Amino acid sequence: MAASISGSCTCYPSVGVALARGTRRSRTTAIRSSFAPCSPPRIGSKWPELQGARDWDGLLSPLDVALRGELVRYGEFVRAAYASFDGRAAPSYGSCMFPSRSLLRRAGLPETGYQVTRLLHAASTSAPAWLMSLPCSSSSYIGYVAVCDDVDEIERLGRRDVVVAFRGTATCGEWLDNFKSSLTRLRPLSGEDEEDPMVEAGFWRLFTAPGEAHGSLQQQVRDEVRRIIHEYGGKGMPPLSITTTGHSLGAALAVLSAYEITTAAARSNDDAAPPMVTAVSFGGPRVGNEAFRRRLEESGGKVLRVVNSDDIVTKVPGFRVDDDCGGEPAKRNKARVLPRWLVQKMGWAYSDVGSELRLSSQDSAPNVNVVASHDLDLYLKLVAASACEDYIRQ
Repeated sequence: MAASISGSCTCYPSVGVALARGTRRSRTTAIRSSFAPCSPPRIGSKWPELQGARDWDGLLSPLDVALRGELVRYGEFVRAAYASFDGRAAPSYGSCMFPSRSLLRRAGLPETGYQVTRLLHAASTSAPAWLMSLPCSSSSYIGYVAVCDDVDEIERLGRRDVVVAFRGTATCGEWLDNFKSSLTRLRPLSGEDEEDPMVEAGFWRLFTAPGEAHGSLQQQVRDEVRRIIHEYGGKGMPPLSITTTGHSLGAALAVLSAYEITTAAARSNDDAAPPMVTAVSFGGPRVGNEAFRRRLEESGGKVLRVVNSDDIVTKVPGFRVDDDCGGEPAKRNKARVLPRWLVQKMGWAYSDVGSELRLSSQDSAPNVNVVASHDLDLYLKLVAASACEDYIRQ
């Protein structure tokens, strides 16, 4: 489906429109992209602020026009991860249908200035035994790493950006992992933690389980980021940023990847300043507890959660319990009827990490059902429409 969004501030034509205007048509199959911006703004030295250096203070309400463009752009990278997934071989396995070099173009992003450097795979160990017996059934393509290598785009962005993009749930094993909502402890970085950092068991298992043909997703992300920093970091090079992004399950993996990258940098003995790491989450579930949130923030990781208030996925798993809530679960989760100690004892004490851009599909699509409220395309439409409405009000 190709669509366009237009308003007084920005227009988003589809790839199909560009082809109709005379662009040479590729002989290979290309999936249309609905939100490619007409004329992306120059970001330049503003990039740290847009990446969360000040926790997006003053940029979310009203939504900053430049930030809006960046959110839509990162959402498109997530759409490319979905579009390049081929799950026809088996219900518990999926591969990438495009080669790395042409993945973005054939997935509907012909002119990003980025080049895919590595495909990422995750091994689900939760599939039924009869499915696990299928060849390579436990490890599936789930996303990719791409590096901005275009001189003009690097100049526009003000730095060389690295994108780590993840699709959402697609295989039966991943569905089962989603429902393993108990919290599991992470290894301590030091003996000074007052509370054990914990994350959702299913997400962590998917992130850390090794596959037969690939290492764990955690190791793949760690190795590729280390290689990129070694190749593109250092004196005389443009500033480097790392942006992890995903939708639904992919949003949880984006947060875990940001955690892995920032904590690995904190453990290293490298004297060089680490690159800025930002996670952009679309329709993401909760990932961990309050101690996990604190550790991620203390390590320098930034998280921006784009949330549709009508999307049930953003309200699970568990109950939100934060230190700054006076020991009580947050009001909007109706969890005050449960004592904090009970929520924690039952493994339901979660925390929302980072900053939040809250939107509502009821404002522009009041008849959207529960399933559609979680759709990535709807999220991108809400982001674009919100910015245009704010521009008009001003």
